[in-house]
Amino acid sequence: MQSQNLRHFDNTAPRVMVVDGSKLVRKLIADVLARELPNARIVQCGTIIEARLALDHGEVDLVTTSLVLPDGDGIALARAVREAAGQAYVPVIVVSGDAQAHLEARRFTEDVTDYFDKSLGQSALAAFIRGYVQPQPIPGARVLYVEDSRVVAVATKRMLERHALQVLHFIGVEEALEHLEAHRASGRDGGDAGADLVLTDVYLKGELGGKDLLARLRNDFAYGKRRLPVLVMTGDANRDNQSELLRAGANDLVLKPIEERLLVTKTLFQLRLSRLGTPAAVPA
Repeated sequence: MQSQNLRHFDNTAPRVMVVDGSKLVRKLIADVLARELPNARIVQCGTIIEARLALDHGEVDLVTTSLVLPDGDGIALARAVREAAGQAYVPVIVVSGDAQAHLEARRFTEDVTDYFDKSLGQSALAAFIRGYVQPQPIPGARVLYVEDSRVVAVATKRMLERHALQVLHFIGVEEALEHLEAHRASGRDGGDAGADLVLTDVYLKGELGGKDLLARLRNDFAYGKRRLPVLVMTGDANRDNQSELLRAGANDLVLKPIEERLLVTKTLFQLRLSRLGTPAAVPA
């Protein structure tokens, strides 16, 4: 979503605003936060008006909001947060059962930092929120990275490696497919795909591009989104093209220019999500 720099958190006692018209959902998210981040200070609001008043009394480190609110929607709430003093870069997360559909249709504005689909379940919600407030590394997790620009590749690898991720860099899709095919053919390590997550640019100099890699993984290899998550990097601002990538099976997009915190947060979340079991539903 947002390409602006995200503000650093007060990790000792982050102040988190939870906005939802449902008291049940507000309590659920507050309970998740209390369990995952016992020092967090939770500000619960049922409407945009309540959120505005709360922001007048102090800045927050993270905002979660439902898509539908009694006096507007989550997108309007995100705009209200941006307009509040000192809140230009605070992460605003939409938590909704319709989040994926809105994402694919590219309806979210730049005021929305990210989204969470309720169908992923409560454990995933906990991992998602922790990823923004107190991101924890997954040492040794393998990111298969396809990028033909050596300058961009070096910078991006450093971003990921700073967070204890192992980066397997390939210049072209063909080489990446050879690596994945070798693992599939050998059946080594009980079905190890050869990577835990794929990160690829869309436009590459070889005959095959990021869309081709995505198609091969989802169709020929039959790897689902949790079996092998795929993040696609793109500088293409065309919303139709972005929607096409998501509908083709990309777990999420990383928009260029790349912002390190957002890239790492999305990467770690998808890695954690791929390791979770059957989700317990988040109430509507």
